[in-house]
Amino acid sequence: MTAAEHHPPIVGSADLRLDWTSEEECAAFAQRLAAHPAIGNAFIELHGELGAGKTTLVRHILRALGVQGRIKSPTYAVVEPYVVAVRPEPVEGRPAQDEAELAIWHFDFYRFSDPREWEDAGFRDLFASPGLKLAEWPQNAGALLPRADLVVRIEVGADDVRHVTLAAQTPLGRELLQ
Repeated sequence: MTAAEHHPPIVGSADLRLDWTSEEECAAFAQRLAAHPAIGNAFIELHGELGAGKTTLVRHILRALGVQGRIKSPTYAVVEPYVVAVRPEPVEGRPAQDEAELAIWHFDFYRFSDPREWEDAGFRDLFASPGLKLAEWPQNAGALLPRADLVVRIEVGADDVRHVTLAAQTPLGRELLQ
């Protein structure tokens, strides 16, 4: 853990700032995020230049959630769907529940040239359904996307340090940052 991860967000701010000096720190963050029970219905936007580490972060999140096999970048396909088995958190006083499935969609809107492509592709239905949505280059889909629960901005600094800003935009996003 870096020193930045030990400090709580600034009072009055819903942002959290981290520095990742290695891919292992990115993977550790992804593991903690994926372990949060609220992740299953979150919409997370990922911003950053080409090569900043957006897809790497998504791959670590997907692995932490139990995705097996090859994890492809959806740059050409626009979306890659995944389904993983999850065991619901036990609730005191209730019988244990069977495993359920978590739907995950990894979007990459890099090649979108017109936000209407999002509508034409039928993504409104995917975003209205339960499951985790991870979107790279969301700005290319314009205002058609729903408000993200969590916005992740990754910037490459000196010595390949990744400066990461996490901004919660909803109560679910704030819960994910706890």
